[in-house]
Amino acid sequence: MLSCAALLGSLVAHAQSPAQAAKRAQDAPTLRAIAVLEWTGDDEAHPKKSRLVPISIYNGDTLEDAGLYLARPEPISISSEVEYQLKQNGKTVGLFDVKNAGQEQGSWVGYGEWKPAPAPKQPAYAAVSKEDENNEDDDKPVLHRKHHDDDSNTSGNSGSKPGNDSDRPQLHKKDDSGNSSSGSDSDRPTLHRKDDSSDNSTSTTSTTSKPADDSDRPVMKKPKAKSQDDDTAHVSSLPQISDPDRPRLQRGKDNSQSLQVLPSLMGMPADLHQTVGVSDAKDRPDHPWTYNWSNPADEARMKSLLEDQARLVLGLTTPQPATPAPTHHTTTTTRKTTQSKASQAKPAPAPEPVPLEGEQFRVFELAYGSGATFVFSAHTTNPDPKQQKYVTLIAQPDLYGNLAILHKNVTDGAHLDETPRMILIDAVEAMTDNRGELLFELRGATQRQFALYRVLRGTAEQIFQTNTTDIGTLVAQ
Repeated sequence: MLSCAALLGSLVAHAQSPAQAAKRAQDAPTLRAIAVLEWTGDDEAHPKKSRLVPISIYNGDTLEDAGLYLARPEPISISSEVEYQLKQNGKTVGLFDVKNAGQEQGSWVGYGEWKPAPAPKQPAYAAVSKEDENNEDDDKPVLHRKHHDDDSNTSGNSGSKPGNDSDRPQLHKKDDSGNSSSGSDSDRPTLHRKDDSSDNSTSTTSTTSKPADDSDRPVMKKPKAKSQDDDTAHVSSLPQISDPDRPRLQRGKDNSQSLQVLPSLMGMPADLHQTVGVSDAKDRPDHPWTYNWSNPADEARMKSLLEDQARLVLGLTTPQPATPAPTHHTTTTTRKTTQSKASQAKPAPAPEPVPLEGEQFRVFELAYGSGATFVFSAHTTNPDPKQQKYVTLIAQPDLYGNLAILHKNVTDGAHLDETPRMILIDAVEAMTDNRGELLFELRGATQRQFALYRVLRGTAEQIFQTNTTDIGTLVAQ
């Protein structure tokens, strides 16, 4: 993964002395970039089209807009060879290498290639020392070399090594008498140097004579020089032409490698998928944001409460009026008659809840040991896009197990430019403090932004927002 801090140091080094540049490089903060990979297709491992949208860069102090930070001309967050870890719910699912960058609707985006996530490293085992191996009190299993019964007989022989297997084939050099120098086993295989005297096809009078050529053996020969009479092409220079309007071909700069990946994803297609990406100079472990329920029934209850709240703010249900208190001037006869009629009447069945479209319910644990944080979004069913309503809720359970709404976003298709809809992308650690923020896309009719929300102490506060970018015509979803 490319170190953004190293790039930052190299950009300011040319304007300073070597000592100042080295000190500035050491003092440079460790940058952490957040981006969103947008892609189309059925499988994120093999997307049909993709682009990387830079979101934010944390420089150790503040969050900066990654689409503008250190742009020369492209921002540093989408420079060539920068690598992003693609994460889903805090777990790395792949890598994305930026190859080149370009502008779409006036905003910078990156293009590159998806790669699978690296396999986890196997734990390294410590080597066993000689003292630990010979320790009889140690219960750890130890591998030993196999010993034979005749090791004691062969230990006195200086030419043999202890622990040799007699059945193991060995290679020996034979002397002139044909006997082996290490034993008298006639059946043991040996390697011999070929004797020139045994070959009848070679000469016995000269020790440096070459063996006879094999007629079937291929031979590499030097090709013959071509004759000057062969047909050859000749090029002669043309006389100098003084025509100033004559076009000339000149050798230029090769830019064939400037666009390693061509732009493919344009606009806002209906099947657009989004995955958060993180680029950091340090290799940090994954931080899953999954909340573990102590009672699984609580999850269904909280979802039902959020659905009721969403229908209420969308105007699909009306709040039930409070039951009026009985007056004190009624007589005893009237009170008995009213109670008798109420006991005979059957309770009216509860109406079916109005269905919601595009429901998304996510539960996060944004910090170790913290409580649950809910994000619920849905919209109404309306054939007219301008009459369709959208809702996004951020909530937490209170001390009594009830639902506490921290943030509410309600809009409709006719007012998206004024109040954009909030689309949850994922939770992400933007500031290297082991706490997750909620990353949303604020999508309007023709423009959009990205925003980070921090949930802390019963509040949901927006801590960062990108500049507005054009997206063209909105595709209804």
